[in-house]
Amino acid sequence: MKIASASLAAQMKPQVRLNITAAIERFGLVIALIILFALFGILLPDTFLSWGNISGMLGSQAVLAIVALALIVPLTSNDFDMSIANVLVLASVIVAVMNAQMGLSLWLAVPAALLMGLVVGLLNGFFITYFRIHSLIVTIATGTFVSGLATWLSGSQTISGVDFALMDYVIVKRLFGVPLVFYYAILLALVLWYVFEHTAMGRRMLFVGRGREVSRLSGINADRVRWGALIVSGLLGSIAGILYCGTQGAADPSSGASFQLPAFAAAFLGSTAIQPGRFNAWGTIVAVYFLVIGITGLMFMGLSSFVQSLFYGGALLVAVVLSQWVRGRAEQQF
Repeated sequence: MKIASASLAAQMKPQVRLNITAAIERFGLVIALIILFALFGILLPDTFLSWGNISGMLGSQAVLAIVALALIVPLTSNDFDMSIANVLVLASVIVAVMNAQMGLSLWLAVPAALLMGLVVGLLNGFFITYFRIHSLIVTIATGTFVSGLATWLSGSQTISGVDFALMDYVIVKRLFGVPLVFYYAILLALVLWYVFEHTAMGRRMLFVGRGREVSRLSGINADRVRWGALIVSGLLGSIAGILYCGTQGAADPSSGASFQLPAFAAAFLGSTAIQPGRFNAWGTIVAVYFLVIGITGLMFMGLSSFVQSLFYGGALLVAVVLSQWVRGRAEQQF
Protein backbone atom coordinates (compact mmCIF):
# COMPACT_ATOMS: atom_id res chain seq x y z
CA MET A 1 0.00 0.00 0.00
CA LYS A 2 2.86 2.33 0.92
CA ILE A 3 4.61 1.48 -2.36
CA ALA A 4 1.49 2.33 -4.33
CA SER A 5 1.11 5.64 -2.49
CA ALA A 6 4.75 6.53 -3.11
CA SER A 7 4.35 5.71 -6.78
CA LEU A 8 1.24 7.88 -7.03
CA ALA A 9 3.02 10.75 -5.29
CA ALA A 10 5.94 10.47 -7.71
CA GLN A 11 3.52 10.64 -10.65
CA MET A 12 1.78 13.68 -9.17
CA LYS A 13 4.94 15.75 -8.65
CA PRO A 14 5.62 16.54 -12.35
CA GLN A 15 1.93 17.42 -12.75
CA VAL A 16 2.07 19.79 -9.75
CA ARG A 17 5.26 21.40 -11.08
CA LEU A 18 3.57 21.79 -14.47
CA ASN A 19 0.52 23.44 -12.92
CA ILE A 20 2.70 25.83 -10.89
CA THR A 21 4.74 26.76 -13.98
CA ALA A 22 1.57 27.34 -16.00
CA ALA A 23 0.10 29.49 -13.23
CA ILE A 24 3.27 31.59 -12.99
CA GLU A 25 3.24 31.99 -16.76
CA ARG A 26 -0.41 33.07 -16.77
CA PHE A 27 -0.26 35.45 -13.83
CA GLY A 28 3.39 36.53 -13.91
CA LEU A 29 2.52 39.96 -15.32
CA VAL A 30 -0.24 40.43 -12.74
CA ILE A 31 2.24 39.59 -9.96
CA ALA A 32 4.79 41.97 -11.50
CA LEU A 33 2.13 44.71 -11.59
CA ILE A 34 1.33 44.19 -7.90
CA ILE A 35 5.03 44.18 -6.95
CA LEU A 36 5.69 47.35 -8.97
CA PHE A 37 2.69 49.09 -7.40
CA ALA A 38 3.78 48.05 -3.89
CA LEU A 39 7.37 49.13 -4.56
CA PHE A 40 6.42 52.65 -5.66
CA GLY A 41 3.84 52.76 -2.85
CA ILE A 42 6.58 52.12 -0.29
CA LEU A 43 9.02 54.58 -1.90
CA LEU A 44 6.43 57.32 -2.55
CA PRO A 45 3.57 56.80 -0.08
CA ASP A 46 2.33 60.41 -0.04
CA THR A 47 2.15 60.96 -3.78
CA PHE A 48 1.95 57.60 -5.56
CA LEU A 49 -0.59 56.09 -3.19
CA SER A 50 -2.88 59.13 -3.16
CA TRP A 51 -6.36 58.42 -4.50
CA GLY A 52 -6.00 61.33 -6.90
CA ASN A 53 -3.00 59.66 -8.54
CA ILE A 54 -4.61 56.21 -8.66
CA SER A 55 -7.88 57.44 -10.17
CA GLY A 56 -5.85 59.64 -12.53
CA MET A 57 -3.85 56.63 -13.78
CA LEU A 58 -7.02 54.58 -14.26
CA GLY A 59 -8.86 57.33 -16.11
CA SER A 60 -6.16 59.07 -18.09
CA GLN A 61 -4.84 55.88 -19.69
CA ALA A 62 -8.20 54.33 -20.53
CA VAL A 63 -8.00 55.68 -24.09
CA LEU A 64 -4.65 53.93 -24.52
CA ALA A 65 -6.28 50.74 -23.22
CA ILE A 66 -9.04 51.04 -25.85
CA VAL A 67 -6.46 51.54 -28.63
CA ALA A 68 -4.51 48.48 -27.44
CA LEU A 69 -7.74 46.44 -27.29
CA ALA A 70 -8.58 47.56 -30.82
CA LEU A 71 -5.14 46.42 -32.00
CA ILE A 72 -5.49 42.88 -30.71
CA VAL A 73 -8.49 42.26 -33.02
CA PRO A 74 -6.49 42.31 -36.30
CA LEU A 75 -3.41 40.93 -34.53
CA THR A 76 -5.43 37.84 -33.60
CA SER A 77 -6.07 37.23 -37.30
CA ASN A 78 -2.38 37.94 -37.98
CA ASP A 79 -2.64 41.46 -39.39
CA PHE A 80 -1.10 44.73 -38.21
CA ASP A 81 -3.09 47.95 -38.09
CA MET A 82 -0.52 50.74 -38.11
CA SER A 83 -3.18 53.33 -38.98
CA ILE A 84 -5.06 53.12 -35.70
CA ALA A 85 -3.35 56.03 -33.89
CA ASN A 86 -3.96 58.29 -36.88
CA VAL A 87 -7.60 57.17 -37.03
CA LEU A 88 -7.84 58.18 -33.37
CA VAL A 89 -6.44 61.62 -34.14
CA LEU A 90 -8.66 62.19 -37.19
CA ALA A 91 -11.76 61.14 -35.22
CA SER A 92 -10.95 63.66 -32.49
CA VAL A 93 -10.29 66.37 -35.11
CA ILE A 94 -13.57 65.63 -36.90
CA VAL A 95 -15.50 65.97 -33.65
CA ALA A 96 -13.68 69.20 -32.74
CA VAL A 97 -14.02 70.78 -36.18
CA MET A 98 -17.70 69.91 -36.61
CA ASN A 99 -18.68 70.79 -33.05
CA ALA A 100 -16.38 73.63 -31.97
CA GLN A 101 -15.69 75.33 -35.30
CA MET A 102 -18.82 74.61 -37.37
CA GLY A 103 -21.22 74.70 -34.43
CA LEU A 104 -22.82 71.35 -35.26
CA SER A 105 -24.27 69.08 -32.58
CA LEU A 106 -22.32 66.17 -31.10
CA TRP A 107 -25.15 64.01 -32.44
CA LEU A 108 -23.81 64.77 -35.93
CA ALA A 109 -20.08 65.02 -35.14
CA VAL A 110 -19.79 61.70 -33.28
CA PRO A 111 -21.47 59.56 -36.02
CA ALA A 112 -19.29 61.30 -38.63
CA ALA A 113 -16.17 60.29 -36.70
CA LEU A 114 -17.44 56.72 -36.35
CA LEU A 115 -18.19 56.59 -40.08
CA MET A 116 -14.63 57.71 -40.83
CA GLY A 117 -13.20 54.86 -38.74
CA LEU A 118 -15.50 52.41 -40.50
CA VAL A 119 -14.40 53.64 -43.94
CA VAL A 120 -10.69 53.44 -43.05
CA GLY A 121 -11.19 49.87 -41.81
CA LEU A 122 -13.05 48.99 -45.02
CA LEU A 123 -10.26 50.44 -47.18
CA ASN A 124 -7.55 48.68 -45.18
CA GLY A 125 -9.38 45.37 -45.54
CA PHE A 126 -10.03 45.92 -49.24
CA PHE A 127 -6.42 46.69 -50.18
CA ILE A 128 -5.03 43.90 -47.98
CA THR A 129 -7.35 41.09 -49.02
CA TYR A 130 -8.12 42.04 -52.65
CA PHE A 131 -4.66 43.12 -53.81
CA ARG A 132 -2.80 40.78 -51.41
CA ILE A 133 -0.63 43.59 -50.08
CA HIS A 134 0.99 43.14 -46.67
CA SER A 135 -1.06 44.70 -43.88
CA LEU A 136 1.98 46.55 -42.55
CA ILE A 137 2.45 48.45 -45.83
CA VAL A 138 -1.23 49.18 -46.42
CA THR A 139 -1.96 50.45 -42.92
CA ILE A 140 1.18 52.62 -42.81
CA ALA A 141 0.04 54.19 -46.09
CA THR A 142 -3.56 54.76 -44.99
CA GLY A 143 -2.37 55.97 -41.59
CA THR A 144 -0.12 58.57 -43.24
CA PHE A 145 -2.98 59.65 -45.51
CA VAL A 146 -5.33 59.94 -42.53
CA SER A 147 -2.72 61.93 -40.60
CA GLY A 148 -2.49 64.34 -43.51
CA LEU A 149 -6.28 64.74 -43.49
CA ALA A 150 -6.24 65.50 -39.76
CA THR A 151 -3.52 68.14 -40.23
CA TRP A 152 -5.40 69.70 -43.16
CA LEU A 153 -8.77 69.81 -41.38
CA SER A 154 -7.28 71.30 -38.22
CA GLY A 155 -4.94 73.72 -39.97
CA SER A 156 -2.12 72.18 -37.88
CA GLN A 157 -3.67 73.83 -34.83
CA THR A 158 -5.10 72.42 -31.63
CA ILE A 159 -8.88 72.92 -31.72
CA SER A 160 -10.51 73.60 -28.38
CA GLY A 161 -14.03 74.50 -27.26
CA VAL A 162 -15.71 71.11 -27.72
CA ASP A 163 -19.16 70.80 -26.12
CA PHE A 164 -18.73 70.16 -22.40
CA ALA A 165 -21.32 67.35 -22.60
CA LEU A 166 -18.68 65.11 -24.19
CA MET A 167 -16.23 65.76 -21.35
CA ASP A 168 -19.04 65.27 -18.88
CA TYR A 169 -19.65 61.67 -19.98
CA VAL A 170 -15.97 60.82 -20.44
CA ILE A 171 -13.84 62.33 -17.72
CA VAL A 172 -15.99 64.51 -15.42
CA LYS A 173 -18.65 62.04 -14.27
CA ARG A 174 -17.21 59.42 -11.98
CA LEU A 175 -18.17 56.09 -10.50
CA PHE A 176 -16.44 55.24 -7.22
CA GLY A 177 -14.20 58.23 -7.86
CA VAL A 178 -12.93 56.89 -11.22
CA PRO A 179 -13.81 58.62 -14.53
CA LEU A 180 -16.39 56.85 -16.70
CA VAL A 181 -13.88 56.40 -19.53
CA PHE A 182 -12.15 53.71 -17.46
CA TYR A 183 -15.38 51.69 -17.30
CA TYR A 184 -15.85 52.07 -21.06
CA ALA A 185 -12.45 50.39 -21.52
CA ILE A 186 -13.37 47.60 -19.10
CA LEU A 187 -16.71 47.10 -20.88
CA LEU A 188 -14.91 46.81 -24.22
CA ALA A 189 -12.48 44.29 -22.73
CA LEU A 190 -15.45 42.27 -21.48
CA VAL A 191 -17.05 42.28 -24.94
CA LEU A 192 -13.81 41.25 -26.67
CA TRP A 193 -13.19 38.54 -24.10
CA TYR A 194 -16.67 37.13 -24.78
CA VAL A 195 -16.22 37.30 -28.56
CA PHE A 196 -12.78 35.65 -28.47
CA GLU A 197 -13.75 32.93 -25.99
CA HIS A 198 -17.41 32.17 -26.58
CA THR A 199 -18.29 32.86 -30.21
CA ALA A 200 -17.62 31.10 -33.49
CA MET A 201 -16.27 34.36 -34.90
CA GLY A 202 -13.62 34.55 -32.19
CA ARG A 203 -12.54 30.98 -32.89
CA ARG A 204 -12.37 31.66 -36.62
CA MET A 205 -10.17 34.72 -36.05
CA LEU A 206 -7.80 32.67 -33.94
CA PHE A 207 -7.78 29.86 -36.48
CA VAL A 208 -7.07 32.27 -39.35
CA GLY A 209 -4.31 33.91 -37.34
CA ARG A 210 -2.64 30.59 -36.64
CA GLY A 211 -2.71 29.41 -40.25
CA ARG A 212 -4.48 31.08 -43.15
CA GLU A 213 -4.07 28.28 -45.67
CA VAL A 214 -5.17 25.65 -43.19
CA SER A 215 -8.23 27.73 -42.29
CA ARG A 216 -9.08 28.17 -45.99
CA LEU A 217 -8.84 24.43 -46.56
CA SER A 218 -11.14 23.98 -43.57
CA GLY A 219 -13.84 26.04 -45.25
CA ILE A 220 -13.31 29.33 -43.43
CA ASN A 221 -13.47 32.48 -45.53
CA ALA A 222 -10.16 33.86 -44.23
CA ASP A 223 -10.36 37.09 -46.25
CA ARG A 224 -13.76 37.94 -44.81
CA VAL A 225 -12.53 37.28 -41.26
CA ARG A 226 -9.43 39.47 -41.77
CA TRP A 227 -11.50 42.21 -43.41
CA GLY A 228 -13.98 42.16 -40.54
CA ALA A 229 -11.17 42.38 -37.97
CA LEU A 230 -9.71 45.46 -39.70
CA ILE A 231 -13.13 47.13 -39.85
CA VAL A 232 -13.60 46.54 -36.12
CA SER A 233 -10.13 47.94 -35.48
CA GLY A 234 -10.90 51.11 -37.46
CA LEU A 235 -14.24 51.54 -35.69
CA LEU A 236 -12.69 51.09 -32.24
CA GLY A 237 -9.90 53.49 -33.18
CA SER A 238 -12.49 56.16 -33.98
CA ILE A 239 -14.28 55.47 -30.67
CA ALA A 240 -10.93 55.96 -28.90
CA GLY A 241 -10.54 59.27 -30.77
CA ILE A 242 -13.98 60.49 -29.67
CA LEU A 243 -13.19 59.60 -26.06
CA TYR A 244 -9.76 61.20 -26.35
CA CYS A 245 -11.43 64.41 -27.51
CA GLY A 246 -13.67 64.08 -24.45
CA THR A 247 -10.74 63.73 -22.07
CA GLN A 248 -9.02 66.82 -23.49
CA GLY A 249 -11.98 68.97 -24.54
CA ALA A 250 -9.89 69.60 -27.63
CA ALA A 251 -8.18 67.89 -30.58
CA ASP A 252 -4.44 67.97 -31.22
CA PRO A 253 -3.48 66.77 -34.74
CA SER A 254 0.04 65.86 -33.62
CA SER A 255 -0.91 63.60 -30.70
CA GLY A 256 -1.09 60.27 -32.56
CA ALA A 257 2.52 59.26 -31.98
CA SER A 258 1.94 59.12 -28.22
CA PHE A 259 -0.45 56.17 -28.68
CA GLN A 260 1.15 53.99 -31.36
CA LEU A 261 4.16 52.54 -29.57
CA PRO A 262 2.52 52.14 -26.11
CA ALA A 263 -0.50 50.40 -27.67
CA PHE A 264 1.67 47.85 -29.49
CA ALA A 265 3.80 47.35 -26.38
CA ALA A 266 0.66 46.66 -24.31
CA ALA A 267 -0.85 44.33 -26.95
CA PHE A 268 2.28 42.17 -27.20
CA LEU A 269 3.03 42.26 -23.49
CA GLY A 270 -0.58 41.29 -22.82
CA SER A 271 -0.19 38.23 -25.03
CA THR A 272 2.28 36.80 -22.49
CA ALA A 273 -0.26 36.89 -19.64
CA ILE A 274 -3.65 35.41 -18.67
CA GLN A 275 -3.71 33.34 -21.89
CA PRO A 276 -0.03 33.11 -22.84
CA GLY A 277 0.59 32.83 -26.57
CA ARG A 278 -2.66 34.57 -27.53
CA PHE A 279 -3.62 38.20 -27.84
CA ASN A 280 -6.27 38.55 -25.17
CA ALA A 281 -8.34 41.34 -23.68
CA TRP A 282 -7.58 40.99 -19.97
CA GLY A 283 -3.86 40.47 -20.55
CA THR A 284 -3.87 43.69 -22.59
CA ILE A 285 -5.59 45.63 -19.80
CA VAL A 286 -3.06 44.32 -17.25
CA ALA A 287 -0.18 45.23 -19.59
CA VAL A 288 -1.46 48.80 -20.10
CA TYR A 289 -1.60 49.47 -16.39
CA PHE A 290 1.71 47.71 -15.74
CA LEU A 291 3.34 50.16 -18.15
CA VAL A 292 1.44 53.12 -16.72
CA ILE A 293 2.41 52.29 -13.13
CA GLY A 294 6.06 51.90 -14.11
CA ILE A 295 6.25 55.20 -15.98
CA THR A 296 4.23 57.15 -13.41
CA GLY A 297 6.37 55.84 -10.54
CA LEU A 298 9.65 56.61 -12.30
CA MET A 299 8.51 60.12 -13.21
CA PHE A 300 7.40 60.73 -9.61
CA MET A 301 10.92 59.77 -8.57
CA GLY A 302 12.25 62.67 -10.59
CA LEU A 303 13.29 61.03 -13.84
CA SER A 304 12.71 63.14 -16.94
CA SER A 305 10.06 62.49 -19.55
CA PHE A 306 12.58 60.57 -21.68
CA VAL A 307 11.96 57.61 -19.38
CA GLN A 308 8.60 57.20 -21.13
CA SER A 309 10.23 56.41 -24.48
CA LEU A 310 12.80 54.17 -22.81
CA PHE A 311 10.15 52.27 -20.88
CA TYR A 312 7.73 51.81 -23.79
CA GLY A 313 10.48 50.91 -26.28
CA GLY A 314 12.11 48.47 -23.88
CA ALA A 315 8.74 46.98 -22.94
CA LEU A 316 7.83 46.42 -26.60
CA LEU A 317 11.13 44.65 -27.28
CA VAL A 318 10.80 42.47 -24.18
CA ALA A 319 7.13 41.81 -24.92
CA VAL A 320 7.79 40.66 -28.50
CA VAL A 321 10.62 38.38 -27.33
CA LEU A 322 8.47 36.93 -24.55
CA SER A 323 5.52 36.52 -26.92
CA GLN A 324 7.71 34.64 -29.38
CA TRP A 325 9.14 32.51 -26.58
CA VAL A 326 5.66 31.62 -25.34
CA ARG A 327 4.72 30.61 -28.89
CA GLY A 328 7.61 28.16 -28.85
CA ARG A 329 9.70 30.37 -31.17
CA ALA A 330 7.39 29.51 -34.06
CA GLU A 331 8.06 31.70 -37.10
CA GLN A 332 5.72 34.67 -37.37
CA GLN A 333 3.59 34.73 -40.51
CA PHE A 334 2.70 38.43 -40.60
